[in-house]
Order: sequence, then structure tokens, then C-alpha cells
Amino acid sequence: MSEQREFQAEVSRLLDIVANALYTEKEIFLRELISNASDACDRLRYDAIAKPELIKGDTEFKIRVWFDTDARTLTISDNGIGMNREELIKNLGTIAHSGTRELVKQLNGDKQKNSNLIGQFGVGFYSVFMVASKVEVLSRKAGDDKGWIWISDGHGSYTIDESLKDERGTVITMHLKDEAYEFLIEERLKNVIKKYSDHINFPIVIGEAKDAPAVNTASAIWMRPKGDITPEQYKEFYRGVSGTIQMDEPWMTLHWHAEGNFEYHNLLFIPAMKPFDLYDPRRPNSAKLYVKRVFITEGVDGLLPPFLRFVKGVVDSEDLPLNISREMLQSNPLVAKMSTAITRKILGELEEKAKSDIKDFENFWALFGPVVKEGLYDAHQYRDQLTRVARFYSSKAEGLTSLEEYVSRMKEGQEQIYYLSAGSVEAARHSPQLEAFNAKDIEVLFMTDTIDEFWIPMQNDYKQKKFKSITRGSADLSKIKSDKKEEPRDEKAKAGMAGFLSQMKEILKDEVKDVTLSERLVGSPVCLVAPESDMDIHMQRVLKKNQHYDGKHQHILEVNEKHPVIQRLKTLSENAANAETLRETALLLLDQARIVEGEPLKDPAGFVKRLNHAIEKGLLSS
Repeated sequence: MSEQREFQAEVSRLLDIVANALYTEKEIFLRELISNASDACDRLRYDAIAKPELIKGDTEFKIRVWFDTDARTLTISDNGIGMNREELIKNLGTIAHSGTRELVKQLNGDKQKNSNLIGQFGVGFYSVFMVASKVEVLSRKAGDDKGWIWISDGHGSYTIDESLKDERGTVITMHLKDEAYEFLIEERLKNVIKKYSDHINFPIVIGEAKDAPAVNTASAIWMRPKGDITPEQYKEFYRGVSGTIQMDEPWMTLHWHAEGNFEYHNLLFIPAMKPFDLYDPRRPNSAKLYVKRVFITEGVDGLLPPFLRFVKGVVDSEDLPLNISREMLQSNPLVAKMSTAITRKILGELEEKAKSDIKDFENFWALFGPVVKEGLYDAHQYRDQLTRVARFYSSKAEGLTSLEEYVSRMKEGQEQIYYLSAGSVEAARHSPQLEAFNAKDIEVLFMTDTIDEFWIPMQNDYKQKKFKSITRGSADLSKIKSDKKEEPRDEKAKAGMAGFLSQMKEILKDEVKDVTLSERLVGSPVCLVAPESDMDIHMQRVLKKNQHYDGKHQHILEVNEKHPVIQRLKTLSENAANAETLRETALLLLDQARIVEGEPLKDPAGFVKRLNHAIEKGLLSS
């Protein structure tokens, strides 16, 4: 006799949440039901170790999916453990109750470790009400001779009754809503199965025919030994997991199995091409999370740090618990531990690659170096490894160099790591601020990525050697010994520049903070630098461009007293009749320094007028 029962208290309200608000994609229901079917097969497989008679006559586990377009029904069946009356009431009449979880609690040792029991039957099952107006669950427990049927429309009650069923297992029939008609299309079902359940350990077939081919591969490549996988198989899996249409190949493949207090498998790839949205702050990481071979979600917060968001592939946990929706992870220390271990593994492989094949590493660094360096700013726990991985162009090295290599080449008496911020390596090489350092053969690192302006103040030093911008503050290099012959500074000539500097300061008082003699110029007449207490010039420009920063900063104009233009200008300044020429030339030199720094001119028309006048005078006097 059919028995009608009410759901547990507040179940109707919870059902509404599950059916309408818990999941972002309706197709998730298929993943949940297939996961439950896989659980049922796994549970029977373990029970049959002690009781082989449970699977006598039917030892091949299989999950079937079929549909009836006329009846508008979708059916999923398995030949797993099945349920009796009490279990149907307990598992399907109580939200968030999980027979699987109870079994895991009862297991211990290797059984628990290897159980492969994925789902939490209670809530996942109720996702069917996103697509179904009525659900029928026909089940017969292995070893029993009686079947039972459970029926509900998800509105507060269900019926349960004895029913004929010739074989063990469970059959779930969904009467689909009008808006769920897409799940009566075979190709749509195949796509969802391939997307979420491709690596379920049991074959999943569409149709009731016994010889129907499996839709899924039923084999997780990341679970197999590396020696059993060919390079071509790795490439094909990479193309599938990364969603790449073109036939590109991964730059690096990382495949390993972590064991210990918790266990997980990893098959991760670093692409050889840069994603178009790499610098989009909303872009999640590209690692897919699996739990015991079932796809859960992609872009899990906390699984990989943001500075590795370009890494693609699979992380498959044996121990990770999930919350009720299975779309978001619980706050669990395993996530943090996995993330730390995975991140350190990737950084370790990058470090080795940079040492063993710097030319190939340069290709990677050109694509992803700026992103990796983000970790130097906000991932303090990885800073030591990141400083060993990071590479830079410099004024001396032909290719990329590391901080370790730079420090090993530092001159006697050099106590700081000198760097120059610029928009490009080419711009850095032609910077006038670099001239004195080149003259003394002192190496300078080029910082050409926007993130450099942010991580360097956070880093502050490397192996007790502080970072020092050569475009900010003074450039006293007198304590550093050089193999190159240096011309002694003419202190008398330097003292004779005081009057000229005073006049320059007066002319430019509204434009610059100060006018001083330069310790860093050799071949250029002037350059701009920031005061020691101010932010770097390039940093100011970056903030103005990217964050609409409008802070008012006045730079210091440094002049090279040995340059012919400055010497001639000093001579002219000694005669009051040349006051206008001095003013025009001082403004022209300031604009020249601004152009070299990539700064916009305040008065382009005035600059052109002064430049034309200077050219005209030069031509007339020739």
C-alpha cells in the first residue's frame, strides 16, 4: 500500500532554495545524479569484498542515461548498492542527510582512504527539482528480494511504496519541466557528461542497449603513472582541459601525486600562449577541482594564488570535503595546505627551468613574468622562492638575470641594488640617469613592468642589500671601486657654478623643486630626478595613468657642468643682457628632460617656438 509522508521540518523551504537558488547552472543536476550513481557502485564494490554474493551474475558496474521524448522523461540508472524502504526515507526524506558520509565514518584505514565515495546524497539529489516537476526513484538494495518506489513533486511530501524490480540498483526517472527540454537531446547530454563526469571510474552510456559505447573515458589520466602517458596524450588532455581550439602545446607539464596526511593528484600545465584576459582582475585561476575523479568546479578561490592564474589543469583531492552546494569549498585547512604545496611545487619547477634553460625560460617570462611578480607584492609566504624565480634585464647582462646573479657581480664598496624604472628596456638603456653608472661599470637592473613599482617598496631588500632607484635622490658613487679610469672632479669649477645655479632656480622656480649639479650625468646636459623622500618619477606616471592619481610633485633638475651646452649657458649667464636667452634655454632644457622621461609637455606650442628660435640662431651663426 502506498504511503504518503511529509518531508522533514522546513524541507519545503529548503527544497525551494536548492531548486531555484543554490546552483548557478541547471545542468549541475546531471553531475549530482551521476556522482550519486558512482557512489552507489563504489559502495557495493567494497561490500562485495566481504560478500561476493552481492554482485553474483552482474559484476560489471555501469551507469545508464536515457530519455523518452514523447513522455518528456529523463532516466538515470545504476547497478550499485541500491536502497531499501528505510534508506529511501532516511536519504531522500531528510535534507543534507548523507548515507555516503555515514559510510565514510564507519570505514577506517585504507578503506576510508580509497573509498572513492564522492557525493553527499541528501542535497545533491534535490537538484533534480531544478528541471523536473516530478521525480520517481525505483530502488532495490543488493541482497534484498524486494524493491521500493519513492515519488515526489518537491512540494512538501512524497509517497513510498513497494514495487517490482528485477535487479539491484536505482533508477531515477525525471518528468521534465517545459524549460528543461534541452535535456531530451542526446548531444546535450553527452556534452554535460563529458564536461562534468568524463573521469568517473564506471562507464556512462546513453541508451538502454547493453552494447552502447561509453560517453566518458572512465579513466583519469592524472591517476596514471607518468611513464604510461605519451607526450601526445598529455598534449591532447591539455587542449581539452584548457579549452584551446588551436593546436598549441603546453610550455611546461607538471604531473605528480602528493601523499601524507592528505592525498591529491595534480596534472597542471603552463601554456605557451598568453590568455587575452590575463590582466583582468576578475579573471579566476584556470585549475579544475575534482574530488575522487568527479569535476566539481573551476577557478576555486584559494586553490592557486592569483599570481599563478595562468596555470591550467586538474587537482584531484581524495580527502577534501565540500559544502552543501558542491560549487564552493568549505572553509577547510586542507585547501590552504594543498594550495601552499602546489604553489611551492610550481615555483620550484620554474626555478629549475630558469637555471637549466634560460633561453626557453625567457619565453615564459616574457608572457607571464609581470603576473608572477605580483606575488612579490602580496604573497609574502612565497617571497623567498619568487625572488629566486624572478628575472630582470639589466645594463650589463645580455639576457635575463636573477637577483642572485646581480648580487654576485656587485662592485667592491657597493651596498645597494641599483635599479631604473622605465616603460621599456630600450627606454631604460637610453636613460641619461644611467650614464654615470655605465661610466663606472656598475650594473643597474631595469624595472619595466607596472607591478615593479609596487613590490619593490614591499620587498625593500634582497640578502641585506637594499634596492635603490637611480632616478630618486642623490647618486653618490664615490665609495664604489671601478676598473674604469675616472676623471677627478674639478671642485673649483663646481664652486664656480653657484651663481649660475641660482639663476636657473629663479627661472624655473614654478616648474621644479631645485636645480643641482649632477653626480649621474656624463654625456647629457640635464635630467630630472625625484627627491629622496618622494616617489619615483616612473611610479608617479604609472599612478596618473592607471589610477588617475593627481598628486602634485616637483622634480629636481640636475645639470652636467661638464657639458658644452651648460658651460656655454653659464658664460651667457654672467652678462645680464643675455637674461632672455638664459630663460628660453633653461625652459628648453627642462622640456628636453621631460621628453626623455616620457612626460607630457605643459606648453608644447611654447616648446616648439623656443626650439625653432634656437635652431634659427644656430643656423645664422654658422
